Amino acid sequence: MTASADDSATILILGDSISAAYNMEISQSWPSLLQDRLDQHGYAYRVFNSSISGDTTRGGLARLSRLIEMQQPAIVLLELGGNDGLRGLPVEETRKNLSAMIEQSQAAGAKVILAEMRIPPNYGQTYTEKFAATYALMTEEYDIMLLPFMLESIALESGMMQDDGIHPAIEAQPILVDKVWVLLEPQLQ
Repeated sequence: MTASADDSATILILGDSISAAYNMEISQSWPSLLQDRLDQHGYAYRVFNSSISGDTTRGGLARLSRLIEMQQPAIVLLELGGNDGLRGLPVEETRKNLSAMIEQSQAAGAKVILAEMRIPPNYGQTYTEKFAATYALMTEEYDIMLLPFMLESIALESGMMQDDGIHPAIEAQPILVDKVWVLLEPQLQ
């Protein structure tokens, strides 16, 4: 039986185009499929997807306190940083923003899952390595869960990416849900 919204805990997803149903119907996106899976398994959780295509950690941080106030999430899944890296923003700024989002979420009593982001090597080895290290450092420093890079097994698979080669296709959305589910389900009560 599916719980009503009134007695459901909230899972807040704060992400970018990977989670924002980029170039597809919202119902086809992995966050919507996650809600379907939660309902099918009888978990009294409601997914609130506040992902925006093109968003950065700065944008996520600017929106988070209001989202926490409104949604009072039990779990916050942060899927941000990729656009920071693609824009060549200072890694220290990305880390500072992620830290602030994690601290705000934890202060509100939410469990935090941080989705690892990766970037192409356009900005050189030093920048790419510093960026890549950010996610492991955050999870270690704050004792939070790390969701391994969601596009890892699908980025090079035929038919799994949209024509732009950057965004996951509709066909990849169930795989993304599976990746999230492995980490998320043990956290559900």
